[in-house]
Amino acid sequence: MSKLIIGNWKMNVGVRESLALARAVLLGMRGKTFAPDVVVCPPSVALTEVRKAVAHSRIGLGAQNLFFEDVGAYTGEISGRMLAEIGCGYVIVGHSERRNLFGETDEIVKNKVLAALRHRLIPIVCVGENEEERKCGEAEKVVERQLRMALDGVRFSPHGCVIAYEPVWAIGTGNAGNPADVVRIHTTIWRILSELMERTLVDSVRIVYGGSINSGNSYAFLREQAIDGLLVGGASVKISQWSEILHTATQVIESQQ
Repeated sequence: MSKLIIGNWKMNVGVRESLALARAVLLGMRGKTFAPDVVVCPPSVALTEVRKAVAHSRIGLGAQNLFFEDVGAYTGEISGRMLAEIGCGYVIVGHSERRNLFGETDEIVKNKVLAALRHRLIPIVCVGENEEERKCGEAEKVVERQLRMALDGVRFSPHGCVIAYEPVWAIGTGNAGNPADVVRIHTTIWRILSELMERTLVDSVRIVYGGSINSGNSYAFLREQAIDGLLVGGASVKISQWSEILHTATQVIESQQ
C-alpha cells in the first residue's frame, strides 16, 4: 500500500490561493511512477474550484468538516450529502481544533463518522492526547477511548477509513514527537481496530501521523512501516515545504519496492 499524504489547509487560504496550491501539487506529481496517494482538504468555499483543478488526476479531495445530519435547519453547516455532490471523497472528522474550540464530543465524532459513511465519504478520524494526558502516561488510554467511542458498532464499507494520530501537544508547536513513540501508538490503534472490524476491513485502513510535520522531519516518520502516511497542517500551504514532503514520500516508496 502506498503512503498517504493529506494536506489540511485549515482556514489559511482563500479560493485563489487554494487553486495555486492545487496546481502546485499537480505539478509535483507529474511524471512520477512511484508517488504517494495525495488528498487535499481546502476550505469549504474552495472545494468546488479545487475539484475542477484536480479532476482526472490521482489527487483526492477532502473536506475539513461535516455535520451529522443530512438535511435540515442547521444554519452554516455542511452535510455529507452536499460534500458527495460536489465530488469530495474524504472528510476530516474529530480534529482536536474542532473538539477543543467547538466542544465536539466523542459522541458527535461518531455521528459524523456515520454521516460520512452514509454518503460513501472516507472519514479521516483524528485522535490524540493532550500535553497533560501525555505527561500522565495516558496517551494510549485516551486514544483507545476516542477510537472505541467513534468506531464501535460502525459498519465500514470496503472503501475503508483513515485514522490520523495527531497528539494535541504536537499540533502547531514545532515538536513533532519521537517516531518510535508514534509507532507504539499506531500499533495500539491497529490492535483496537482489529477488535472493532473484520480483518479484511482492517487491512484497508490507513493509520497516518500528524503534528508539526514539515520537510525536515517527514522522512523520520515516513520511513516507518507502521506509519502509513502523514496529515500535514501548516506545511501543506507552503509550496516549497509541501513539494519536499511529497518528494520525500516518493523516495520512501521507491526504496520499499
